[in-house]
Amino acid sequence: MNQPAVSPTLDTLFQRTLMRQPHAPALLDPLNKARVTGHQPRRMTYAEADTAIEALSAHFVESGLPANSVIAIQLPATVEFVLTVLAAHRAGLVVAVLPLLWRHAELTAALNRTAARAIVTMSKVDGVSYSDLAMHAAAEAFSIRYVCGFGADLPEGMASLDDVLARPPGTTRAVIQDGRKAAMISFDVTAEGFRPVPRPHFSLIAGGLAMSLEADIKQGATVMAAFTPMSFAGLASSLAVWLLCGGTLALHHPFESDVLEQQINAHECEVLIAPAQLALRLGDADLAARMPGLRNVIGLWRAPEQVAASDAWIAPHAPLTDVYLFGEAGLFGARRGEDGMPVAVMPGPHGAPREQSGSSIAGEILLTPRGTLGLRGAMVPIAAYAPPQPVGDTLTAQPPRDYVDTGYAARLDRPSGAICITAPPSGIMAVGGYRFLSNDLQEWARRLGQGALLTALPDRLSGHRLAGRAQDNARAREALNELGLNPLMVEAFRDRSGPV
Repeated sequence: MNQPAVSPTLDTLFQRTLMRQPHAPALLDPLNKARVTGHQPRRMTYAEADTAIEALSAHFVESGLPANSVIAIQLPATVEFVLTVLAAHRAGLVVAVLPLLWRHAELTAALNRTAARAIVTMSKVDGVSYSDLAMHAAAEAFSIRYVCGFGADLPEGMASLDDVLARPPGTTRAVIQDGRKAAMISFDVTAEGFRPVPRPHFSLIAGGLAMSLEADIKQGATVMAAFTPMSFAGLASSLAVWLLCGGTLALHHPFESDVLEQQINAHECEVLIAPAQLALRLGDADLAARMPGLRNVIGLWRAPEQVAASDAWIAPHAPLTDVYLFGEAGLFGARRGEDGMPVAVMPGPHGAPREQSGSSIAGEILLTPRGTLGLRGAMVPIAAYAPPQPVGDTLTAQPPRDYVDTGYAARLDRPSGAICITAPPSGIMAVGGYRFLSNDLQEWARRLGQGALLTALPDRLSGHRLAGRAQDNARAREALNELGLNPLMVEAFRDRSGPV
């Protein structure tokens, strides 16, 4: 009797390459890892990575984590991040990714909303004790039963995963590899507030396909990922793209331009995946002479409304692919033409190669009746963004939408028929990859007392930047730290010589 066909998982893709070339290089750490985390950089082949994944997977099982339970991770862009995600999937767990900017307040909310059973972190990242943050957040999340981390000087009660990697793997459990099973939970902010967004494996793989096919990444390529990994776009642009091309993944902890350039040349990287503004700055700095081995550059736009007004790409030896990000809802890519300018984005299916106009590998772009951009397709988690059904007669209720409304204002250009993205969602601020409601700024300012001001100012590179003023900025920073807020809000009250 034939077994029903199942779609691949991320671990399935890893094991396919492992079987074909076990001794090929798989993972390369940032060259400055010792400064960032205190660990020496690792270089791992597929066979070495598989042994480490097996050891971590067995440890999660031995620690009593049930299949399909949630394990939260807050890790930098290092080899440990990749190993932990793949080990969790091999153990049948769902990974919830926690951005490094998050502090106590957001960590606690995320752990409670997802009923996470475990949390994995790094002892220190850039001098910040993430192990202490994890322990304090776990103390207020009743579902957490296990806390573990990489690095030295872990607090009492936190298990060391470095010790796990140093010993032979234990016994793991059999897990059905099916891409339809839940793989990750990321977190978005919409007009309705904080929102967990679960995704299956095939959705992550579709996100990776949208980038790798549009950019035409060749099999076996060495990919430099210089984008923060704790989001859907971060996982798709690093883990999924690497596993789809079956090459080598080099990681860079954002951002040190000199170190990034050194890594690209030392590892002979052919593909660079980075925030679009960073990529454009590199392109303006004689990229062909400084990094001649590059053949593809993928620029990720957290503020996709800025793409149309961006400068021309002037490094023809390494064409640029613009990837439009819409929070955690989805993304699409468009490779620039020979003139280096952004190409028109047409409504309808988007896939690759372009001449196959009916291809819907990547997804579909549409203009909603509200004059906003909508997305649908394999990567788009429609159920996570579905509006609540109206209360009343079920016979007259509207059928559920088959797309996600991103909230980005958009219109059709009449001469060309292209979609023009004109503005970000109303009421939502973005500072780099950190999104929050504008009302939150007023609430936090009120907590600081009379005369305090916290506002978001437009910024060409990151969308917005935060600025604050209080009667005593030092005391304001201390108060925000005690509230468990992230450093963007805290540093908004840094001392300045000029006006806010």
